[in-house]
Amino acid sequence: MTLVKEAPVRPAKKRSAAPAAGRRGRRRENLAGYLFMSPWIAGFLVLTAGPMIASLYYAFTRYNLFTPPEWVGFDNFTTMFQDPRWQKSVEVTLKYVVVATPLKLLLALGVALLLAQKRRGQGLYRAAFYMPSLIGASVSVGFVWRALFSDDAIVDRTQKIFGVDVGGWIGNPDYVLYSLVALSIWQFGAPMVIFLAGLKQVPQELYEAAEMDGAGPLRRFWNITLPMISPVLFFNVLLESIHAFQVFGSAYVVSNTQCGPADATLVYTCYLYQKGFKEAQMGFASAMAWSLVVAVALVTAVLFWSQKKWVHYEEAAK
Repeated sequence: MTLVKEAPVRPAKKRSAAPAAGRRGRRRENLAGYLFMSPWIAGFLVLTAGPMIASLYYAFTRYNLFTPPEWVGFDNFTTMFQDPRWQKSVEVTLKYVVVATPLKLLLALGVALLLAQKRRGQGLYRAAFYMPSLIGASVSVGFVWRALFSDDAIVDRTQKIFGVDVGGWIGNPDYVLYSLVALSIWQFGAPMVIFLAGLKQVPQELYEAAEMDGAGPLRRFWNITLPMISPVLFFNVLLESIHAFQVFGSAYVVSNTQCGPADATLVYTCYLYQKGFKEAQMGFASAMAWSLVVAVALVTAVLFWSQKKWVHYEEAAK
């Protein structure tokens, strides 16, 4: 007779409480995070998301801030596209973007190249060049700029020394927009700092190897510097283009709240402000605002599409 030895029955292992405790700890951490974020979330919903949704609704209504909105469908957009002053505002804004943005970035890159070189007092120079970006958007600077470019002011007197007599730029429809361009260029500090950070990341070995091969400064700049900082350049082009489309304060203050003369500084946001708050056509103004959002989104999409051809990322190179 063969005896079969039964295997001992092992007691079931107790499940560890560690996973459950870990999940509870993560929930507490998430709750604490949401509590810290709650002021920002509330501010975003009340001050940003809520007004955006409301303006999208008002864009399809006739609304003057004093009577209940009346649904009109696409009438605001149809009227807007047929409005000669709206067309003028688009023309002025595009001209401003096309002229101001490249000039501002060129100056920012040029100064960044100079500041990237080691010299005494470098920190002082950087702070001095960055300072206009901190104060340039203030109303007081707009008044100063208006005084500088008025009749018989310093700019008028200086250009007369060189035989140029066009009067003050502020009162001349052919030149007043360029005073706004000059103000934008003067605020080149922010893109300059970004360019400077990008230049610091370029390996010096590349310049040394190119110099040993006989490459001159221009060739090194074109074949090494520009490709290496192309992601930074793309970021600055995108950011400054969006800012240029949104220009308002300088045009409104320099033109003495008239966006003129002869609508010469009637940038898009200035006309939007006139329609919304001076003429109480909030529905029309909301339609203009959302049209600007769509236009900026299209420009952004085009820039992102084009970056594949001229922006070089280090990860892609590997």
